[in-house]
Amino acid sequence: MTTQRDKLREDVKFRILRLLQDNPEMSQRDLAKAVGVSTGGIHYVLAALVEKGVLKLSNFTAAEDKRRYAYVLTPKGLAAKADLTRRFMIRKLAEYDALKAEIEEVRGDLSVLISTQK
Repeated sequence: MTTQRDKLREDVKFRILRLLQDNPEMSQRDLAKAVGVSTGGIHYVLAALVEKGVLKLSNFTAAEDKRRYAYVLTPKGLAAKADLTRRFMIRKLAEYDALKAEIEEVRGDLSVLISTQK
Protein backbone atom coordinates (compact mmCIF):
# COMPACT_ATOMS: atom_id res chain seq x y z
CA MET A 1 0.00 0.00 0.00
CA THR A 2 1.38 3.38 -1.01
CA THR A 3 1.03 6.08 1.62
CA GLN A 4 0.59 9.78 0.96
CA ARG A 5 4.16 10.35 2.14
CA ASP A 6 5.46 7.80 -0.40
CA LYS A 7 3.54 9.57 -3.16
CA LEU A 8 5.04 12.92 -2.15
CA ARG A 9 8.55 11.46 -2.12
CA GLU A 10 7.98 9.96 -5.54
CA ASP A 11 6.70 13.30 -6.85
CA VAL A 12 9.81 15.05 -5.50
CA LYS A 13 12.11 12.52 -7.20
CA PHE A 14 10.15 12.84 -10.44
CA ARG A 15 10.35 16.64 -10.41
CA ILE A 16 14.06 16.62 -9.57
CA LEU A 17 14.90 14.19 -12.38
CA ARG A 18 12.73 16.13 -14.81
CA LEU A 19 14.43 19.42 -13.95
CA LEU A 20 17.93 17.95 -14.02
CA GLN A 21 17.43 16.28 -17.38
CA ASP A 22 16.93 19.72 -18.94
CA ASN A 23 19.23 21.68 -16.58
CA PRO A 24 21.96 19.44 -15.12
CA GLU A 25 23.80 22.48 -13.75
CA MET A 26 20.96 23.60 -11.47
CA SER A 27 22.13 24.34 -7.96
CA GLN A 28 20.61 22.61 -4.97
CA ARG A 29 19.14 25.94 -3.93
CA ASP A 30 17.45 26.42 -7.32
CA LEU A 31 16.15 22.86 -7.25
CA ALA A 32 14.77 23.40 -3.74
CA LYS A 33 12.88 26.51 -4.87
CA ALA A 34 11.54 24.83 -8.01
CA VAL A 35 10.40 21.68 -6.22
CA GLY A 36 9.20 23.34 -3.01
CA VAL A 37 11.47 21.42 -0.66
CA SER A 38 14.18 22.60 1.71
CA THR A 39 17.75 22.75 0.45
CA GLY A 40 18.68 20.08 3.00
CA GLY A 41 15.90 17.87 1.67
CA ILE A 42 17.17 18.30 -1.88
CA HIS A 43 20.70 17.47 -0.75
CA TYR A 44 19.44 14.27 0.90
CA VAL A 45 17.49 13.17 -2.20
CA LEU A 46 20.35 13.99 -4.58
CA ALA A 47 22.82 12.04 -2.44
CA ALA A 48 20.48 9.04 -2.46
CA LEU A 49 20.01 9.26 -6.24
CA VAL A 50 23.78 9.45 -6.77
CA GLU A 51 24.31 6.49 -4.44
CA LYS A 52 21.71 4.43 -6.34
CA GLY A 53 23.40 5.26 -9.65
CA VAL A 54 20.46 7.27 -10.98
CA LEU A 55 22.56 10.45 -11.15
CA LYS A 56 26.24 11.03 -11.54
CA LEU A 57 28.20 14.09 -10.55
CA SER A 58 30.44 15.84 -13.00
CA ASN A 59 32.24 19.15 -12.77
CA PHE A 60 30.37 21.99 -14.36
CA THR A 61 33.23 23.26 -16.50
CA ALA A 62 31.63 26.56 -17.52
CA ALA A 63 31.37 27.73 -13.91
CA GLU A 64 33.95 30.14 -12.54
CA ASP A 65 33.67 28.33 -9.23
CA LYS A 66 35.07 24.87 -10.06
CA ARG A 67 33.36 23.43 -6.98
CA ARG A 68 30.02 23.51 -8.81
CA TYR A 69 28.72 20.25 -10.14
CA ALA A 70 26.31 19.12 -12.79
CA TYR A 71 23.92 16.30 -11.97
CA VAL A 72 23.68 14.07 -15.04
CA LEU A 73 21.10 11.32 -15.45
CA THR A 74 22.67 7.94 -16.06
CA PRO A 75 21.03 5.30 -18.27
CA LYS A 76 19.64 3.85 -15.05
CA GLY A 77 18.39 7.36 -14.20
CA LEU A 78 16.63 7.71 -17.54
CA ALA A 79 14.87 4.39 -16.95
CA ALA A 80 13.92 5.47 -13.41
CA LYS A 81 12.59 8.79 -14.73
CA ALA A 82 10.50 6.97 -17.35
CA ASP A 83 9.02 4.72 -14.65
CA LEU A 84 8.36 7.66 -12.32
CA THR A 85 6.76 9.57 -15.20
CA ARG A 86 4.41 6.67 -15.95
CA ARG A 87 3.37 6.32 -12.30
CA PHE A 88 3.03 10.11 -11.93
CA MET A 89 0.72 10.30 -14.96
CA ILE A 90 -1.43 7.38 -13.78
CA ARG A 91 -1.81 8.97 -10.33
CA LYS A 92 -2.48 12.49 -11.61
CA LEU A 93 -5.01 11.33 -14.20
CA ALA A 94 -6.88 9.41 -11.50
CA GLU A 95 -6.85 12.54 -9.31
CA TYR A 96 -8.08 14.59 -12.27
CA ASP A 97 -10.95 12.17 -12.96
CA ALA A 98 -11.98 12.19 -9.29
CA LEU A 99 -11.85 15.98 -9.16
CA LYS A 100 -13.86 16.27 -12.37
CA ALA A 101 -16.54 13.94 -10.97
CA GLU A 102 -16.69 15.95 -7.72
CA ILE A 103 -17.04 19.22 -9.64
CA GLU A 104 -19.94 17.80 -11.64
CA GLU A 105 -21.60 16.61 -8.43
CA VAL A 106 -21.22 20.03 -6.79
CA ARG A 107 -22.57 21.71 -9.95
CA GLY A 108 -25.63 19.49 -9.75
CA ASP A 109 -26.11 20.34 -6.07
CA LEU A 110 -25.73 24.03 -6.86
CA SER A 111 -28.28 23.84 -9.68
CA VAL A 112 -30.77 22.21 -7.31
CA LEU A 113 -30.17 24.90 -4.66
CA ILE A 114 -30.57 27.73 -7.18
CA SER A 115 -33.76 26.25 -8.65
CA THR A 116 -35.35 25.83 -5.20
CA GLN A 117 -34.61 29.46 -4.29
CA LYS A 118 -36.52 30.84 -7.29
